Amino acid sequence: MKTIRKAVLAAALMLPSPLLAQPVFDIAKAPDGPVPGSEFIPVHGKDNPGSPSDEVVTRFMGRETVIRNITYPTLTPVFPPKGKANGTAVIVAPGGGFSMLSLQNEGWRTANALAEKGYTAFVLKYRLNPSPKDDNAFLAEMSKLFANAGKGDGKLPEIVNPGSDKDALAALKLIRARAEEWHVNPNRVGIIGFSAGAITALRAVLSAPTPAERPDFFGYIYGPMAKIDVPADAPPMFAALAMDDMLFGNGDFGIVSAWKAARRTVELHVYERGGHGFGLGQPGTTSTGMIGQFLGWMESRGLLKLETKK
Repeated sequence: MKTIRKAVLAAALMLPSPLLAQPVFDIAKAPDGPVPGSEFIPVHGKDNPGSPSDEVVTRFMGRETVIRNITYPTLTPVFPPKGKANGTAVIVAPGGGFSMLSLQNEGWRTANALAEKGYTAFVLKYRLNPSPKDDNAFLAEMSKLFANAGKGDGKLPEIVNPGSDKDALAALKLIRARAEEWHVNPNRVGIIGFSAGAITALRAVLSAPTPAERPDFFGYIYGPMAKIDVPADAPPMFAALAMDDMLFGNGDFGIVSAWKAARRTVELHVYERGGHGFGLGQPGTTSTGMIGQFLGWMESRGLLKLETKK
């Protein structure tokens, strides 16, 4: 999701990058949509709730294509080029305040960038809260909801999670069940989430009934930074945020400190500018390095090795 972009702090904190050379990806070449004929798989199978007919496609603020009123959660595979698959799967969870899904900015572009580097990506279309079908009424509702956040005073709106974490856990289960078919290692299935998608990924980590049902690693891109209780066996986390993020850039990095205090693997990248909703990077800022740094981080963890079984 894109919100007001206004610099509130002229400083940058960049923690050390992975030891390996960071892959370089040309953001401009990332396709904006799914491959024609892509399969949209209901994540809960025969028990999938809702209906695809409930969805509303909106051109948000004249820029990005987003989908609203999602009640029927799906998972769409984005496969790497032939002969390039490395056996690692990554679910992509776009953001949008649980009111819309930024599939173009944070979904398809990210999935295609991952697939280009050999990862089998899966775009998760999770359930959202209902919103007005009329675009003008929807924009008025969003403006009201995020009015305080735009002031930079740290006051965040109360947003109800409609069950996206359950959709993420179902997606993880689905990929592991079909791992042989999709040529991925069931022990190398992670998530990268943006904003509300980052919240979705985190809640999947925290609410999984067993450690085996959690993601094996996750990217936490401009999610809330408040301190939380970290499970003793929490998976590795990669976190990224811009200092001028009007929603989450005004506090400390409590969640990262908590991960470290729990002696769990964590890496943090903080950019001077980029705002909230920079996706693969806001042009002209160092936030464009995020996807390369995430890819480098996964490579440093051995997730780029050509391996499908353990």
